[in-house]
Amino acid sequence: MSDETLAGSAAPPATSEDTAAAKATTRYARKAVFASSIGYAMDGFDLLILGFALSAISGDLGLGGAEAGSLATITLIGAVVGGIAFGILSDRIGRVKVLTYSVIFFAVFTGLTAISTSYWEIAVFRFLAGVGIGGEFGIGMTLAAEAWPAKKRARATSLVGLGWQAGVLLAALISAPVLNAWGWRGLFLLGAFPAIVAIVFRSRLHEPEQFTRHRESQEGKPKVPLKLLVADGPTTRATIGVLVLTSVQNFGYFGIMIWLPTYLSTQFGYSLTKSGVWTAVTVVGMGVGILAFGEIADKLGRRKAFWLFQAGAAISVLGYSQLSSPWALMVGGAIMGAFANGMIGGYGALMAELYPTAIRSTAQNVLFNLGRAVGGFAPIVVALVAASYGFGFAIGVLSVIYLLDMVAMIFIPDRRAEQLA
Repeated sequence: MSDETLAGSAAPPATSEDTAAAKATTRYARKAVFASSIGYAMDGFDLLILGFALSAISGDLGLGGAEAGSLATITLIGAVVGGIAFGILSDRIGRVKVLTYSVIFFAVFTGLTAISTSYWEIAVFRFLAGVGIGGEFGIGMTLAAEAWPAKKRARATSLVGLGWQAGVLLAALISAPVLNAWGWRGLFLLGAFPAIVAIVFRSRLHEPEQFTRHRESQEGKPKVPLKLLVADGPTTRATIGVLVLTSVQNFGYFGIMIWLPTYLSTQFGYSLTKSGVWTAVTVVGMGVGILAFGEIADKLGRRKAFWLFQAGAAISVLGYSQLSSPWALMVGGAIMGAFANGMIGGYGALMAELYPTAIRSTAQNVLFNLGRAVGGFAPIVVALVAASYGFGFAIGVLSVIYLLDMVAMIFIPDRRAEQLA
């Protein structure tokens, strides 16, 4: 590097304009994280109300257990399609703009789910709602990562992940009352309205400077070179490793959360309301875990944080499957939730640091939503295993997959607090 370059990179003395600019940057970063969190909350709300509504949908439409479980799988397969499409669009035309499009798409088809009269109708609407859901994770995480200071990047993306838990918690608390009052159709109609809030917040955001500078430098050049996902040997190994991480994360999450209300009901005779409360406690534990993970990942590094939580997930999921008393299930559920889903926000920071601006949103959406597609089979697998061995055994078996997660982490470089390329 030349002396001129070094001199040019030195920081000039701070002025009042610099201070004002720093405050504006901080305000923008907070709004970006908040807006991303709101959108991701809508996704979490939608997917958990499906879990609570499965019994009512099955009774109304005459569905078997495997058919009911497949509705979650179909939703998540739609998320893969939407993740790829909206991710590429986000890297081409802007994070904020495409986030808004994905919310509108998701909201419309969540509402239309309420008018379904057959398995195939509800399957189509769930697939299309999933397409909209697919855009939320990667674009929101990218927006937060590009807007926030490098040293606190994992905390920012963890706050976006916390938005999902807020939506899930809301679903856990209101699903039973809404189902009792208006049935499952009313629940899906309700799921369409909160997306309006996300649209309002996003209308007040501009694109992050990182993306704006990149777009200006790329005029007339290819916009989204997918080959950057496998640009060389180390990048290819990291991409495969991340795909394993996201697959295990989603398989464990959906295997547990889609069937947890049913597990508590069939195994222990809990009412729908009581199942909702116990599920809500598990979700609160997830929220605590997400906040803790962001702090740990920024202080100790990505790899150490993931290993700690992956080991905790394996132990706590197995332990939860052996519990039987109400209070043990409540405390154990919170601990299991903290470890099994505490890592969710960390993927945003991890992938943002692995891939350049040209493909950052696409990488986040493609890799996370391919993991969602794999995870989408979890409700079916759990249903099939539970039919032969019971829900307790089926949930306990999920603990094994986190050991695979720990091995995959070896192939992923730790680039904590590095400036984004």
